[in-house]
Amino acid sequence: MTTTERPMPPLNADERTNLESWLDFYRTTLAMKCDGLTEEQLRTASVPPSPLTLLGLVQHMAEVERNWFRRVLTGEDAPAIHDPQADPAGHDGGFGLSDSISFETAQATWQGEIARARANCATRGLEDTSPFMGGEVSLRWIYTHMTAEYARHSGHADFIRERIDGATGV
Repeated sequence: MTTTERPMPPLNADERTNLESWLDFYRTTLAMKCDGLTEEQLRTASVPPSPLTLLGLVQHMAEVERNWFRRVLTGEDAPAIHDPQADPAGHDGGFGLSDSISFETAQATWQGEIARARANCATRGLEDTSPFMGGEVSLRWIYTHMTAEYARHSGHADFIRERIDGATGV
């Protein structure tokens, strides 16, 4: 069984360290929700009629990482990772599952997008901006948005995990 270690964000740090640490805290929280589960459990939907799964959340967050830290931040023309047509419920952004994508593959893709995000942010200041929706978006805003995105989906992951095996917390 895998046990993911999640460091607590520092209690007194500069703004950038604070933003990066909280984002990493929630990235790790999602990984922890998947620890120790079988492939079948990771593909188990939360509660009907929702098709939401832990595997789908990991795939979705890989898409979100790619969108904000590659397409928006750097202007890269990065294609979608997952087939948008694969989601019969009409969601976008990787929630749909495919028999050809294992959790191991999805997790490696997600971790690769996180590594790319860190590299793309390393040379930018928090006040640096990128074009977005007819205006400009700062790296600070992207970090804040991503933390909120992960926190929201960590809540979803809590309920899914509890339904699968009763595990709560973290």
